[in-house]
This record gives sequence, structure tokens and C-alpha cells, in this order.
Amino acid sequence: MNLKLITMLGVKVDEEIYELIVPTSTGEIAVFPGHEALVTLAVPGAIAVRYHKGDPDSKLEFFAISGGIVEISQKAIRVLVDEADHGDDIIEAESRAALDRAIELREKAQDQIELEKAHQLVDRHSVRLKVAELRRHHRR
Repeated sequence: MNLKLITMLGVKVDEEIYELIVPTSTGEIAVFPGHEALVTLAVPGAIAVRYHKGDPDSKLEFFAISGGIVEISQKAIRVLVDEADHGDDIIEAESRAALDRAIELREKAQDQIELEKAHQLVDRHSVRLKVAELRRHHRR
């Protein structure tokens, strides 16, 4: 089935895949060819892509997503998100440092606007760190 992962900057992935694991508002779902049609909300988290049926977990590709919409048909999946960072592009030490700065901003927030912005940064960098850790773990 075809996966299109589309961000505000354009198409990140447009390839044939075997399985997609995506975080939704009701929990993670795995999507395989022939899946029943569905439109659902994606929440910030890690998506995993398995390109071929026999691929081991070490070949999974991970993306950190910001949340958005997932549209599934029997032959295609479209994931529309603001941001999607490939696991290979995430540097774990930088993500950890950015998360620490975001937590500090949250603790020092002076008003609701600063607090909301800090929460968004904490969520973003937590997801990026999770994807970096997943990538490292599955590459062993």
C-alpha cells in the first residue's frame, strides 16, 4: 500500500510500504494492506514504517510527528502533520538538551501564553527524544 507522509513543508514519504504504526487519539494502531477505511486524529508521537512483510524490527523507520490527520483506505495511507522528523535526522544529545531547556521555560512561564508554548516545546522534544531512543534500540 502507498504511504504519503505530508508536512507543511511538503511530502516526506511517498512509497509503497507493508505496515504503518501510528499514534492516534485512541491509542496506537497498526495498518496493513487491505485495512478498513478510516479517518482519525494522529497525536504527537512516533510512527514506525515497515517497508516489506519480512523486514525485521531493525529495519523499521521512525518519524517523530506533531499530530494531525490520518486517512486510511485499503490501498493507501495519507498522514497529514505539521512536522515529521526522520529518526536518522535526530541527534539524541541535542534533543535531550532542547527538552531540558523547554522544561526550564515551562517552570519559568509568566503567563498562560508562555506556559502553552513551553508545553508544546516539551511535547515536541519528548517525541524527538523517544524516536532517537527507538532508532538506537532497534538498530542494535
